[in-house]
Amino acid sequence: MKAKHRSKLLIGIFGVILGLVWLSPFYLMIVNSFKTKKEIFTNVLKLPEVFTFENYSVAFERLDFVRTFFNSVLITSVSVVIIIIFSSMAAYALSRRGGKLSGFIFFLFAAAMLIPFQSVMIPLVSIFGKVGMLNRIGIIFMYLGFGASLSIFLYHGTLKGIPKSLDEAATIDGANRLQVFWYIIFPMLKPITVTVAILNVIWIWNDYLLPSLVINKAGMETIPLKMFFFFGEYTKQWHLALAGLTIAITPVIILYFFLQKHIIKGVSEGSVK
Repeated sequence: MKAKHRSKLLIGIFGVILGLVWLSPFYLMIVNSFKTKKEIFTNVLKLPEVFTFENYSVAFERLDFVRTFFNSVLITSVSVVIIIIFSSMAAYALSRRGGKLSGFIFFLFAAAMLIPFQSVMIPLVSIFGKVGMLNRIGIIFMYLGFGASLSIFLYHGTLKGIPKSLDEAATIDGANRLQVFWYIIFPMLKPITVTVAILNVIWIWNDYLLPSLVINKAGMETIPLKMFFFFGEYTKQWHLALAGLTIAITPVIILYFFLQKHIIKGVSEGSVK
């Protein structure tokens, strides 16, 4: 009994240490965002002598935060909605049709998760540039392509656990295939839909590489792109950058805390069943 109690204590201590290590970057970011540039280079770990909010006001202004925030919200929200709609419908079709062809198509989607973006970014940007889609529409279309694989994989696993008898009963009552999916099946996918949404929101909201290649017009920058303003060739304004980062990640953290109870449930349903 003592050995069992000792093992639980050790696991608890290890969990606390691991949690502190995980939270340390957030501590450094938030604490140093209230410091002057001189204080940051003097002692990174120390609390600021005087908490100053000037960094936040300057960062807010230089980021043109209202416009930049709108750009990020627009691209992220539209991309996530489109990913959810198309991925759930594709997963439904693949899970219900069955057969070797559906299995092969699903395998292609699953295998596509292993393809790194860096290996296709040059030809992708070149093709989209030739058709005039290096804009918001183009980047949303790209996010659909890169986000669909994982989303379909998660939806497909969940749909395997929903009996086909529900489809048959709704069909007997006169519903067509689209009505069966939209009014019967899709509401049952709420936990995995929340998971797909939060995973894609975090990815798209924080993405820098793809917007840096696609969005090349002033006034269309997302928050990660605009953050590069604080890092010049000869100087780095860490006090302003950390304040800007704190402002930028706050909406995602709030969203995550509101939806976190659905995430583990959705991932387990989508990967195990």
